[in-house]
Amino acid sequence: MSTSTYFMDLEEKHGAHNYHPLPVIISKASGCEVWDVEGKKYFDFLSGYSAVNQGHCHPKIINALVEQAQKLTLTSRAFYNDQLGEYEKYITDLLGFDKILPMNTGAEAVETGIKLARRWAYAVKGVEENKARIIVCAGNFHGRTSSVISFSTDPSAYTNFGPFMPGFDIIPYNDLEALSKALEDKNVAAFLVEPIQGEAGILVPDEGYISKAKELCKNANVLLIADEVQTGLCRTGKMLCIDHENVKADILLLGKALSGGVFPISAVLANDDIMLTIKPGEHGSTFGGSPLASVVAKKALEVLVDENMAENAAKMGELFREKLRELNSPFIKLVRGKGLLNAIVIDHKDPEAAWQLCEIFRDNGLITKPTHGDKIRLAPPLIINEAQVHEAVGIIGKSLNSLEFKV
Repeated sequence: MSTSTYFMDLEEKHGAHNYHPLPVIISKASGCEVWDVEGKKYFDFLSGYSAVNQGHCHPKIINALVEQAQKLTLTSRAFYNDQLGEYEKYITDLLGFDKILPMNTGAEAVETGIKLARRWAYAVKGVEENKARIIVCAGNFHGRTSSVISFSTDPSAYTNFGPFMPGFDIIPYNDLEALSKALEDKNVAAFLVEPIQGEAGILVPDEGYISKAKELCKNANVLLIADEVQTGLCRTGKMLCIDHENVKADILLLGKALSGGVFPISAVLANDDIMLTIKPGEHGSTFGGSPLASVVAKKALEVLVDENMAENAAKMGELFREKLRELNSPFIKLVRGKGLLNAIVIDHKDPEAAWQLCEIFRDNGLITKPTHGDKIRLAPPLIINEAQVHEAVGIIGKSLNSLEFKV
């Protein structure tokens, strides 16, 4: 039995079967590269679904983690600590909000954003109790909690998990007319939207969609909740994806790269008129805002800013898409993305071709995963350089050439 087989068998026997991982056992990582238990090196083109934007094990983030972990990790929010306020000031100054509510996972940030929007609707907008509605988009992915799957359009997310939470209206993505019509309901509290739909296959909306959606929401006295858990923190070539259209969300949701991939950290940001509708005891988290999380998140943000990762993501992303298109592969139907959040749509008569291609990528030294059957996400850490982009495209081209023999 190989070492890889040993570890896969352990997970198969003792772990829940709620994931279908690519068969590779990673044991070490640095920057844009990871190594398996046999010592083979790969480019990481998934980046923990954009959790390691800063690169694996960024030394400044790890040093901050280790130094704080040796002093104080957790107090709970029953007491003040000497790190949370410093982090709160840094992130709110950086992103231009009055307040942050710290949580742990992206799904928790979404749940918090929904609660906050509903509270605002009752306390400020004057919606009748228990009548508030949230508009969401078909094809969304905001997590896997019971509330979130209540408004998913993906059968694998919601089948046999009901009953579901009411209060959500699903409209088509990238459809301003549908949004305008939905906003006619005076009970609408918020529009929850991904600036680019990630799990749906990196669906980039029409230019101006987010800015016009914000305008429609403002005119209807409805909050715009931007889920930037995956698209935020320099991934698309700006600090936030909505920055491409100079939009300010009413409620901003962050996660993933907020810790540089060290451990779960998420955040909800809003101004006082929204955030202060929640009073002591009405929402919280034992680990949210811990001194360890505060130090790590602050350093993760500083690294993004100090190392100009948004600029590099924009430049390398443009180069990457250009070189992918130059491959002229008959198996690539479409290349799309923004910054270093990209995808290819596979054109092949075999419905398993995208999975097979990812296995060939792995064999040739690059790892990622397909989504929704025929789409492959390609999102390396934001520190990738030009030489690495060319090398990665070479691997993708070589792999595509091998695919035709698997028809």
